[in-house]
Amino acid sequence: MLARAHRLRRSEEIARAVRRGRRASTATLTVHAERGEDPPRPARVAFVVSKAVGDAVTRNRVKRRLRHAAAAALPGLPAGCDLVVRAKPAAARASFVELAADLGRALRQVDTRQPLESR
Repeated sequence: MLARAHRLRRSEEIARAVRRGRRASTATLTVHAERGEDPPRPARVAFVVSKAVGDAVTRNRVKRRLRHAAAAALPGLPAGCDLVVRAKPAAARASFVELAADLGRALRQVDTRQPLESR
């Protein structure tokens, strides 16, 4: 379970991260990362797992695995970073190791340490 301070919960904030953030895709997921301009706060993460991934049991298993992988990656993220992790249908068949590797690969691609240019 992610601590409350590390959860991105409001739909407006999730939509902003998707709209304004950098995006990276792998076979099992897509990551949107926005470097916030707010006062220093911990990095936050949201997960989007649609019905295309599978039934409720499968979606919850994918979310649990992604949450665990994201919790391990949080210490390496800069303060103020908002991540939205969107699972693709292939995530249903992926093991935890594959999901964690894809999350790490996507985080390296979006390079959350570089500030975003204003749009």
